[in-house]
Order: sequence, then C-alpha cells, then structure tokens
Amino acid sequence: MRDFLPADKTRRERVLAVIRERYRAHGFDEIETPVLEEYGRLHAGIGGDNEKLAFNILKRGLDADAVRAAADAPALDVAALADLGLRYDLTVPLARFYATHRAELPSVFRSIQIAPVWRAERPQKGRYRQFVQCDIDIIGDASARAEAELIVASLDALDALGLEGGSIRINDRRLLDAMLDLFGFAGDERPGVLITIDKLDKIGPSGVVAELRDRGATATAADALEAFLTRPQAGEQHPFGEPQIRAALPDGVPDDVVAHLVSLGATVAAARGGGDVPLVFDPFLVRGMGYYTGTIFELAHPSVGYSLGGGGRYDGMIGRFLGQDVPAVGFSIGFERIVDLLADASGADDIAIVLVHDRDVPMAELLAHKAAFLQSGARVRLEQRTKNLKGLLERAANDGYTAFATLPAGATPGQLEVKPLG
Repeated sequence: MRDFLPADKTRRERVLAVIRERYRAHGFDEIETPVLEEYGRLHAGIGGDNEKLAFNILKRGLDADAVRAAADAPALDVAALADLGLRYDLTVPLARFYATHRAELPSVFRSIQIAPVWRAERPQKGRYRQFVQCDIDIIGDASARAEAELIVASLDALDALGLEGGSIRINDRRLLDAMLDLFGFAGDERPGVLITIDKLDKIGPSGVVAELRDRGATATAADALEAFLTRPQAGEQHPFGEPQIRAALPDGVPDDVVAHLVSLGATVAAARGGGDVPLVFDPFLVRGMGYYTGTIFELAHPSVGYSLGGGGRYDGMIGRFLGQDVPAVGFSIGFERIVDLLADASGADDIAIVLVHDRDVPMAELLAHKAAFLQSGARVRLEQRTKNLKGLLERAANDGYTAFATLPAGATPGQLEVKPLG
C-alpha cells in the first residue's frame, strides 16, 4: 500500500479522468459500492485464487474463547471469526449491487466502477496490496454486441491516453471446455489442466505436457493435447475471422460458439469503421477467474510483454444473489500498469503558476493577484520568497507547476512577469 506525492497523484487523476470520460462517452454510468462485503459473498467459490488473498475482518465482540475454539478446530474456521472482508475485485460487489437494485436500473445496465481493491499479495514490482481497478460491465445483454461495446470502449480509452496500437486477445471458455472434452480430460481434472495450460506462454508446449503428466492427468488426453500443440500451424497468431478461428481449433467444437465470436469480430469492425480489427484469436487464452462462462479477452500492447487488462462473460454470478440467471460481461483496465507507462501524463499544457511574494506584501494584495490569475484559468500557489529560491522553484516544478511570477509589495497585476519553470 503506497503513498502518492502531489505530482504522482496529479498524474494518476489525469489518467483516471481520461478513462472515465471515454467510458461515459460510450454510454456507461458510474456507480459506487462499499469497500466491505459480507464474508460469505467474498468466499462463495466464484473469486478463484483471489479468495485466498482476501483481507478478512473479525466479527465484533469476539472473546478469547471464541478465537481459541476456531483456532483449535481441525481446519481453521475463518467463517466463525470473520463476517466481513475488503473487496478483492469489483465484480463480486457489482453482482450484489445489481441484485439489490435491479428494480431501479434499466433492463440493460452499463456500469463504470473505478475504485481501490485489496489483496494480501506478496508485494513486488507491479503487484500491490491496494490498487485501483477501472471496470466497465454490461448486465442484461447476452449478445456479442455487449462484448463488442466493452472492447471498443476500452480500446478508445487506450487511444485517448496515447497508447494506440493495443489489441485484444479473445477466446471462449466454452471452446476450452469442448477442446478438453475432445482431448479426453476428465471433468474433475479440468481445473488443474486449465491452470497448467495457462502457463503455455511461459513454459511452452513441452513444459505444459510435462507438467500435466507430472500431475497425473489422463495419459491419452495429454498425448492428444501434445499432438495438437505441436501440429505445423500451432503457435501462430490468428487474426480474427471465421477461417482463422476454425483453423486454430480441433474439429468438433460447437459451431454456435464460433458463430458468436465471428459476430463479435464483425461488430467490433463496424464500430471502429471497418479496416483492420485489433482482435487476435487465442484458443488457449484461459483467464484465471472461475466465474467466466463464455467469451474471455485480454488487452495487449506492443510496448510491454504483459496484459494491460482483461475480462469476460460471467453469466452465472448474479444468479447466485438474485435467484435467476442474468447475462453479464465485464472488462477491467489494469490502471496501475497503464499509469506506469504514462510518465508524461502530468498535464503540462495546463497553466500552473507559483506566485512568489515578499514577506511584507499585504494579504489583500496577495489574494487580489491570486484572484486575477485564477480568473484567467490558471492554477495558483502562493509561496513566500526564501533565500534558496532555486530550491523552492524546483520543488514547485516537481509538483507539476509550470511557471512562476515574483510579487513585490505595491505591484499591480500588469507589472508581474510570468516566467516558465524549468
């Protein structure tokens, strides 16, 4: 968990403002949910490994005997100790929010959530215990149009930030399930198989197959997967179109799922004015969250070797809270990763002036000069002159100020010379 100095905070807020503005332009409306959710909701088996990283909050009024009893149980009974937890993502709170407020929301609800989340990570570069997520979700639309809206809005936000050239890797969990069935993996071993397949980019086909065999996966299924991964066209990037999608898949996968993806590609192409569509089909894109039920996607950019966001369809989650299934799909931009790529997003075009004044300038004069600059649209900071004027101005520049003016007693606004900093 980090502190942010003024310049860093300014940069972060500018990036957030661009993302928020582009999302709103695409018809999404912002909501806010509490940082706390009920323990049972956060640990309902839908958050994947993130559930293990949740910060849990002890029940109020617990005495020492209750703590000892829970600790002495054969397996630690956390539910007996905690009734709340800090949210580890924004999707579970959104599902609860929609179930609570459905009657007050449109039949197809497009939401924005931009807020911090918490996970008990091992801190390291790019991985924090508190970080900001920027989510957009569409609830109530099962069509490819909803997924296309998310993709187009996210690419638009990236373009507006100056990160043109991004692309979206796309797959469908139903295709993964169909492939595992065709290869011969048993149902109870598939979660572990998917965890291993998710490492394909890091350890390659031979590493994936070796790990599956070490895990005791069905031998004939591992052989079938190995043959598929090592076929001549395996490992190629697949531009988005029906021939490319079918060439990347084994025979026998569901035609309706392929048709859904083809429709998604056509919709994105139309929304972006035709031409090249920044979509790539990846038949072994997994996405780790257990709640995904259909299309999944990840945001890639040529400047970095890791994803800058992702999401997918989670049609089964809201039904757990509402009692009936509601289609839902979401996309989350990795804000912390993106803001680190935008070191120049400090608003250098804005006018931010440090007004350096002598000690004897009357307060009424100070505020009158400040008001004159404010009326011109500038941001103004008052600073009393010090012996080390250079140090004062360097600190102001580090805080995002772009100019300064010195103010002696008795000066009029027209007499002040504004000079650039740096």
